[in-house]
Amino acid sequence: MSGQIRKVLVIKLSALGDFVLALAAMRKIREAHRKAHITLLTTPPFEALARSCPYFNAVEIDGRPEGLSGWLELRRRLKAARYDRVYDLQTSAQSARIFYSLWPFPPEWSGNAFGCALRHANPDRDRMHTLERHADQLKYAGIWPDAPTEPGSAPPPDLSWILARQPKPPPVSGGVTPRPYVLFVPGGSAHRLDKRWPADHFGQLGRTLYDRGFDIVIIGGPQESAVARAIQKHVGQARDLTGRTDFARIAVLGAKAALAVGNDTGPLHLAAAAGAPTVVLFSKASDPALSAPRGHVAVLQADRLADLAVSEVMQAVNALLP
Repeated sequence: MSGQIRKVLVIKLSALGDFVLALAAMRKIREAHRKAHITLLTTPPFEALARSCPYFNAVEIDGRPEGLSGWLELRRRLKAARYDRVYDLQTSAQSARIFYSLWPFPPEWSGNAFGCALRHANPDRDRMHTLERHADQLKYAGIWPDAPTEPGSAPPPDLSWILARQPKPPPVSGGVTPRPYVLFVPGGSAHRLDKRWPADHFGQLGRTLYDRGFDIVIIGGPQESAVARAIQKHVGQARDLTGRTDFARIAVLGAKAALAVGNDTGPLHLAAAAGAPTVVLFSKASDPALSAPRGHVAVLQADRLADLAVSEVMQAVNALLP
């Protein structure tokens, strides 16, 4: 059936951590439709990452149109494209609205919108980790018959395509070997402060690690530079890269890091997917069984992250460090 499909649309709108996890399903869609023209419908923050991704032939970024004119234009363009199949990996009210806007003759649609042709009707879908849920959705769609859907069984995303495009580092001069570094991701959504471990706790952890021979590299958005400065009060030598790393650079930093430690936020998912041994910190605001990064990952959770002791995080760090 997939051999007759020439034009495919994939929908993934946000957020970064979810987008990173969805890359595993995106790869499977490309493998199932090798000769198809595949377009990704997303939003502006993910444009550069998506355009560098080998799974898509085209990227469109108006997946959250504003106003009636925006919706009418999106509807007009999607109808004109005459897609043979749509994979809705967002499965939200927003993406369902896109589906309903294409009635009465929508394309063959894989998602959870009521009335779609390839509906993911598993009643447990909302209790599945994103990786297994996407695998199961593609199983329902008929392109992954042996999809791994047991908890913990689906493969993590593969970011080797990002790493392969990065220039090789210059050779070390003077015979001095750089110190290994630990990547800190202390930020997160500005409206979800309950998902952040305190900056002072990161600072205390950083001081211990620096004294053990590791450099500390802090990443995040420009709005998190104040958090980086708070960490530098404990570790003056910590490198503050907040606001100075795009998604590709974060992946490269993760691939080369001795360890990554951070909150449940997108850049940490990216570092973990790139291969960094990772300690991820969850509050009760999120369920790691549904959304934790996969790979060489230790998950710590506390109802209030302020109550998560530095010593407990250090134990997890020691278990992952060589």
